Amino acid sequence: MASPIVRNQSNISLNPTVNNFTNNLLWDKLNLPKTPLFGTDGIRGKVGDILDVPLALQIGFWTGVVLNIHTSDIGPVILGQDSRNSSGVLAMALSAGLKAAGLEVWYLGLCPTPCVAYLINQTNAMGGAMISASHNPPEDNGIKIFGSNGTKLNQLLQAEIETGIRENVCPTITISGLGKCYTRPELIKNYSEAIKVPFSTNQLQGMKIVLDVAWGASVGLASSVFESMGAKVICLHNSADGNRINVGCGSTDLDILQASVKQNEADLGFAFDGDADRVLAVDNQGREVNGDYILYIWGNYLRQKQKLPNNLIISTVMANLGFEKVWKKNGGNFIRTKVGDQHVQAEMLNTGSMLGGEQSGHILCHHYGIAGDGLLTALHVSSLVNESGVSLSEMVDKSFQTYPQLLRNIRVEDKSKFANWQECQPLQMVIASAKNAIGDRGRILVRASGTEPCIRVMVEAEVAELAQKWLNKLVVIIQKELSD
Repeated sequence: MASPIVRNQSNISLNPTVNNFTNNLLWDKLNLPKTPLFGTDGIRGKVGDILDVPLALQIGFWTGVVLNIHTSDIGPVILGQDSRNSSGVLAMALSAGLKAAGLEVWYLGLCPTPCVAYLINQTNAMGGAMISASHNPPEDNGIKIFGSNGTKLNQLLQAEIETGIRENVCPTITISGLGKCYTRPELIKNYSEAIKVPFSTNQLQGMKIVLDVAWGASVGLASSVFESMGAKVICLHNSADGNRINVGCGSTDLDILQASVKQNEADLGFAFDGDADRVLAVDNQGREVNGDYILYIWGNYLRQKQKLPNNLIISTVMANLGFEKVWKKNGGNFIRTKVGDQHVQAEMLNTGSMLGGEQSGHILCHHYGIAGDGLLTALHVSSLVNESGVSLSEMVDKSFQTYPQLLRNIRVEDKSKFANWQECQPLQMVIASAKNAIGDRGRILVRASGTEPCIRVMVEAEVAELAQKWLNKLVVIIQKELSD
């Protein structure tokens, strides 16, 4: 592996054209927060606050530098975006930075995040990037960086990119000229055809399915894929709308989807987030089916087919205790990671597990792809239901009973308080009291969000009243000590 970035600007060699370009645009110091730029899913924030064009330009340049150093592939960087109003300009700024680092960019335009991951994995691409804030509101945006195997760039390489941005630390590398950008939307069809490969023609014949694509990255694509496999599709919020992406729809708000499934007497429904890397389901009774149930149902199917090594499922600390206990009771193995698909992915690769994911609907199955993929997951769940002849609601009822699990997000706008929330002694005292009171009858999880300025609180207990009591206490102390 090549040597890491070093503190020696004289080691970078640029031709005069590139040198002038970088002197004007890439060596300027940015006004950055003290907290890390990279969270659990790339760099994310409100557009114009932290995330803006100058930062995107520098992210592109330093990403290109780091990929050049650590990647043997000499192919392009594949770039996609969601439908947010800011995504286009951020994509162009990122592309300009990548080109300044001498790299070739293949720009896909509007597409799901897993499409970027798939195309990286199937070509000689050096890596890729996706402009999206996933499930966040329209005013936010983000940049996700992928390595040459199609997985999220690891934390060490993310740290090298951030070091370059913060300190203008230059690498030992020669950049002889500017790269080029090519618009390649036709490649999206390769992805849409690939996700149908595991299934037979008309696999979903006779099914009525409602899809909520959240005005986001899967508009048009989701409905055409399901229809091509024989399903009758009712598609909600099916146009690219940067003002309304994720607003009152998609995986963050299931009300409209649930009503539509019941009104249309559909077999099931699916809600995607803004970049379609995750999905939640709705059964034929209109009930939410989250990622825990999807993992359990898909895991059981793979186990019966002897396609689940060691009967192992990887999930996160957010997975419901009821799911874990029943899976283990039935002979399965279960490992939890920190929140974030990159942590699930890392543990899957470490253990050889083929199935993992998050309660939020980010599901990874290495039999069929390297990345979490909402469309692929939805196709497999639909196929399982159609093949079994049993409704999704029956599958859910026969799986496990969840422990009452209560979640609250409390915004903390003070950046210092947010960064140092673990040093708040009154909060730590309440957390300790809650854990002592609940014991092994449930779980307490308080953490800072990696994607927005929120403290996330989860309280889980056998008895709902006990969970509600301690959730209320935790929310009150956070609001008093951190939000006021």
